[in-house]
Amino acid sequence: MQGPDLFEYAVIRVVPRVEREEFINVGVILFCSKKKFLQFKYEVNESRLLALSPELDINEIKEHLQAFEQICLGSKQGGAIAQLDMASRFRWLTASRSTVVQASKVHPGLCGSEMEGKLQKLFEQLVL
Repeated sequence: MQGPDLFEYAVIRVVPRVEREEFINVGVILFCSKKKFLQFKYEVNESRLLALSPELDINEIKEHLQAFEQICLGSKQGGAIAQLDMASRFRWLTASRSTVVQASKVHPGLCGSEMEGKLQKLFEQLVL
């Protein structure tokens, strides 16, 4: 019988005005080295974001999140960072930064074989 696998995840958030430190969670990125799993799930709730910051450029936010997704997938459209190994991509995506799209601190967890299910559960709990 196989035991649970260690995974790491971070919440991706939009911080419209960095100086105010207000944010809305928009996604979750989950990485499991042993399962060779790295995925990013996100949803842009325009009305919530605009309620926090009416001048926010929603299309720009979507472009940033799509870039995160391309890097996560290792897609050529993700540029040079997307060509790094999975662990390096995860570390780059979750690095501390002072921009409109940020990641929370990285959190560990244990999970069986169903990584997609764990990602969905975290997404529902932390974003929706």
